[in-house]
Amino acid sequence: MEKGAAEEGGKHSRITGVFVKILSVMNYYSGKFENIATRQVAVAKNGMVATSQPLAAQGGLEILRKGGNAVDAAVAAATCLTVVEPTSNGIGADAFAIVYFNGKLYGLNSSGPAPMGISIDVLKSKGHDKMPTTGFAPVNVPGAPAAWNALSERFGALPLTDTLAPAIEYALEGFPLSPVVAHYWDRAAKAYAETLSSDEFAEWFKTFTKEGEAPRCGEVWRSPGHAKTLADIARTGAKSFYQGDIADSIDTFSRQYGGFMRKSDLAAYSPEWVDTLSVNYRGYDVHELPPNGQGMVALMALNILREYQLKHNDPQTMHRTIEAVKLSFADAMAGITDPKYMKVDPVRLLSAEYAAERRALIGDTAIMPQPSRFTDHGTVYLCTADSRGNMVSFIQSNYMDFGSGLVVPGTGIALNNRGCNFSLDETHDNHLEGGKRSYHTIIPGFLMKDRKAVGPFGVMGGFMQPQGHVQVLINMLDLGMNPQEALDAPRFMWDEGVKVAVEREAGDDAISELIKRGHDIDVQESSSSFGRGQVIFTDGTSLYGGTEKRCDGTVACW
Repeated sequence: MEKGAAEEGGKHSRITGVFVKILSVMNYYSGKFENIATRQVAVAKNGMVATSQPLAAQGGLEILRKGGNAVDAAVAAATCLTVVEPTSNGIGADAFAIVYFNGKLYGLNSSGPAPMGISIDVLKSKGHDKMPTTGFAPVNVPGAPAAWNALSERFGALPLTDTLAPAIEYALEGFPLSPVVAHYWDRAAKAYAETLSSDEFAEWFKTFTKEGEAPRCGEVWRSPGHAKTLADIARTGAKSFYQGDIADSIDTFSRQYGGFMRKSDLAAYSPEWVDTLSVNYRGYDVHELPPNGQGMVALMALNILREYQLKHNDPQTMHRTIEAVKLSFADAMAGITDPKYMKVDPVRLLSAEYAAERRALIGDTAIMPQPSRFTDHGTVYLCTADSRGNMVSFIQSNYMDFGSGLVVPGTGIALNNRGCNFSLDETHDNHLEGGKRSYHTIIPGFLMKDRKAVGPFGVMGGFMQPQGHVQVLINMLDLGMNPQEALDAPRFMWDEGVKVAVEREAGDDAISELIKRGHDIDVQESSSSFGRGQVIFTDGTSLYGGTEKRCDGTVACW
């Protein structure tokens, strides 16, 4: 980094050389590094895949070693995750991606709309005063299969039949459950046994349990229906899912139980290539996707925080970060929805003037913005890089563990419940309407500097995601941590009002000071409730990866 650029960041900019512990290999950056030792970053040259599950990371790495690029590896890992981590995503999921390919940045929004046949009046006539979280009402058109095909068609070096082969093999031959996946599988099975008793949910228990019991850690699990569906998607370029036999099966299942999804909804769907939104923070350009996703929450919060000097292990830094997140969520929950329906201009929300207005509201004590109450997660994030400089930030999700609780018979397709974020208040910007995409929680992130890729990053976990993005970036760009250290560091998770969950590792002194400032603190042990992230950064020569300690995370590389 040139001297002028370093001076521009001022004393906030202890950012150069922060991504690994061994400074001699960091020729792309210069400056000082604060060594906060935890686990070591993974370092490699030829390729890297960081995911929340080891077998999925290995599936992506296998494709890299067979001549695939970062995009092929991302699609391979994503499809593997539908098999080996079905507690967080599935074939019926939505997906978003930021792709850095041949020196250019591309955004992909592959979230699906509500079916055309659904409406607020119809749901209210059925006795609903808010969006249900299970059943057919919250099921939106799944976008993930279209995302896999769109990415492969535009950027892939290998055919989709090759790229999906590792996932199909896991589904056919079986895989042993990893510990965190087994925990959440068991949790979902017990919850569903208590709440999902009607006939339309029977296929979930048939597909994902053995006589009602979830598989245990280390138990080998097979899903032949899942394998057949993935093979059909690979063979037809996802056409079977949206226009063929799989679409027929979804339509038939929906009609059988009074659902709203029709083959025509599936056939009309296509993902959307979009430009990213970005703000400059500490000399780096932070890129997120535009609405209907909530990436703007992270960008707005960083814009608010950019004028502060943030310090390590400092209650004032934690307080200001919490307040910036709260203010940003208050705006997002009021106005973010399908961009065709938005009344709020994203450019205005990301302006320096607007950030100054919101910053002026932050004092020494906790404030009380009033967004909607948040819900739990059910998302996977992964990132990939290849030896040619291509990188992918990818995220997909059913939402709330297995999604709607519905599985299309014989297919292994767990349908999402993304529509549950709609409002049934017709005056709300994010109100339910057929053909409309809802406010979406899943967000991939990407970091650039001087028009060069630094790399992909992401933190999964419902409404924790932008909070995780902000905290991990602060850890790296303000506090001098490398990617692994930044992911390992303790986090907070704002809930509503002045309620904030904080990991116990934050320390008694910091927690006590936050309580004095008026925050209602819930001290918790470290868990995936605080998000599950992955990071891959490059210095222009080598790759540096970090993976989440709060899940079964792995960085596979060579």
